[in-house]
Amino acid sequence: MARIEDAGLNASAPTQQRVFDGWLLRFSPGKAKRARCINAIGAGRLPLADKLAFCERAYAQAALPLVVRITPFSEPPRLDEALATMGMHCLDDTRVMLLPDLRALTTHALPGMKLHEVSCLDFAQTVGAMRGSSALHCQAHAERLHHAPVRFRGFVVRQDGEAVACAQYALEADLAGLYDVFTLPTARGQGIARETCARLLIRARSEGAQRAYLQVEGDNEPARAAYHRLGFADAYAYHYRTRDPQFAPGWAGSHP
Repeated sequence: MARIEDAGLNASAPTQQRVFDGWLLRFSPGKAKRARCINAIGAGRLPLADKLAFCERAYAQAALPLVVRITPFSEPPRLDEALATMGMHCLDDTRVMLLPDLRALTTHALPGMKLHEVSCLDFAQTVGAMRGSSALHCQAHAERLHHAPVRFRGFVVRQDGEAVACAQYALEADLAGLYDVFTLPTARGQGIARETCARLLIRARSEGAQRAYLQVEGDNEPARAAYHRLGFADAYAYHYRTRDPQFAPGWAGSHP
C-alpha cells in the first residue's frame, strides 16, 4: 500500500510544491485536490499548531484554501483526530483500488468504439470539456501532466466519430495508475469505461506493468462496480480535512 501511495504522489506532482517540516505542500491552481493540498508524509519536529499556522499563511499567499489529505500513512500519528478537534470538517471519501495481476485482462469488441492516443494538452482539454472545467483548471492540468516525473499516456474514445470517453495511465516501474477515467452521461451503461480501462492496462502491461491502481470516490457505486469486474479491490482509503466554507462537509465517519 505504501508503494501505491508513493506512486500516486509522484503521478499527481505539480511544479508548485515544497516541503515544510516533513509535510509536502502543493499549490497547483487546478481542480484536483491531491495537487493543491498538504500531504502529511513526515512527522516533523514542530508542534502541530505552529505547523498549521505556517501552512495557513502559505496557502493564503497562494490564494488557495488550506486542505489536508489524510491517509493511513499520515504523520504525525492521530493527525486526523487532532484536525477534527480543531474544527476541520471531513470531505471526499476516496478509495484506492488495486489490481494485483494484469495477466488475466481481456478485451471485447464494442460497436464503433475506437481508441486514440492524444497529447497531454489535448487530453487535458478533452477531459476538461467533458467535465465542464474552467480554462484555468484545464491549463493547470495540462501543465501538471507535461511536467510529471512519471510518464503519462492519454487516450480519447470515439464512438462513430464522436468523443464519448477518455482515460489515461501513468507508468512507474511495474505499477500502472489509471487516471481521469470519464464517460459522457449519454454514453454510459454500454461497458465503454470497463473496456477502455482494460485496453489501457493491456498497453501498460506490454510496457512492463504487472499491477495497477486507481482512485475513485467512495460513493461512486457504478464506477466501483465496473472496477470490481475488472478485478480491482479496495486497498486503502483517504479523505481531506479543511475549515474552508467553500467545501461542504461530506462523509464524516472513520474508515475500517
